[in-house]
Amino acid sequence: MRLPRAEHKNPSKPSFLLRTVIRIAGAADLKDAEFTYSKDISRAGKGPYLILMNHSSFIDLEIVSKIFYPMPYNIVCTSDGFVGKEWLMRHIGCIPTQKFVNDVTLIRDIKYSLQKRKTSVLMYPEASYSFDGTATPLPRKLGGFLKHLDVPVLFVRTYGAFLRDPLYNCLKKRKVKVSADVTCLFSAEEVRKYSKETLEKKLDAAFTFDHFEWQQKNGIAIDEPFRADGLERILFRCASCGEEGKMKGENSSVFCRECGKRYFLNRFGKLEAEDGNTEFEHIPNWYQWQRRCVRSEIENGTYRLDTDVKIGIMVDFKAIYMVGKGHLTHDESGFHLTGCDGKLDYFQKPLASYGLYSDYYWYEIGDVICIGDKGCLYYCFPEKEGVVAKARIAAEELYKIAKEKSGLLRV
Repeated sequence: MRLPRAEHKNPSKPSFLLRTVIRIAGAADLKDAEFTYSKDISRAGKGPYLILMNHSSFIDLEIVSKIFYPMPYNIVCTSDGFVGKEWLMRHIGCIPTQKFVNDVTLIRDIKYSLQKRKTSVLMYPEASYSFDGTATPLPRKLGGFLKHLDVPVLFVRTYGAFLRDPLYNCLKKRKVKVSADVTCLFSAEEVRKYSKETLEKKLDAAFTFDHFEWQQKNGIAIDEPFRADGLERILFRCASCGEEGKMKGENSSVFCRECGKRYFLNRFGKLEAEDGNTEFEHIPNWYQWQRRCVRSEIENGTYRLDTDVKIGIMVDFKAIYMVGKGHLTHDESGFHLTGCDGKLDYFQKPLASYGLYSDYYWYEIGDVICIGDKGCLYYCFPEKEGVVAKARIAAEELYKIAKEKSGLLRV
């Protein structure tokens, strides 16, 4: 904690050479995915643009490189992506930010890229990959953010990217075709004309999707035998007996180690119970049921995350400093992290953020919950199974409840 913080630097203009290298490096992956796209941005007029995109998997960056090359654009990305490779990331054009942490500097950096560098900016407003194949919450005040930038807004929607490489499936790629549509979401004139509320409603509509529903409607068959591996990461509560942390996704099935209930994940992404009584055929419905359960726990005062963790700390771009073990709790008062023989004692209230940076198989280390502020990020690797998705849901619901109590929540 005594180490000097990373120095702020203005965004660099993306290197043409590096843009070309990225374009070439991603070609094989896009060919394997039989990638195709349509593009109609005539309404947008002349750039630079703010490019918004739904976030499904790592192939998203390769998709954008294919679509917009050789146009230069900066990329808003998570600050831990800079660790050990700051020079490279800056020359690619990346702008670091801390996920789910209020960052006024980011707004200045985006505006600097658009106005001073005259480069477009790519941004994933969801800030995290989708867990269950549906949209994650967008930050509020995006309407005012768009008006502040005063540039045309493009939208890239992908199809098949989530199904090809869902986050829960331990980075195992499936044989699924990937495509994308590129449209003008708002011209600069529309950004000026529409109210902040109208802009946000249209953004919410654009970022409403269900990848599993899309799979079923389009008859997309996934034959890989490992398609249910890791499914317990999102289906952490048994729909039959209600036990948590006892689910296990393996091969093409997910089952409860407590009651023995087993579900088969068919080729088209639907669940079928072995005993014929399928509580939830649709995975996002199961996930939403878990959300309702978590909300009930919060409201009746029984929700609590309590687990030992391994702790990594990020204060600069040199390393994630692994500082040993600690303990993480989460309840209606917020997150509380202790460790380092009593030297670490960090508390984060529910209103600190509308969401939670949590991830599966993070950098192939393990499932992670990340909390913190502008000064420091704490990467917590829980020893308790099945808590990452629940913690993310709980953080979102606790934020909503706190906003509701203050009368500030806009539905």
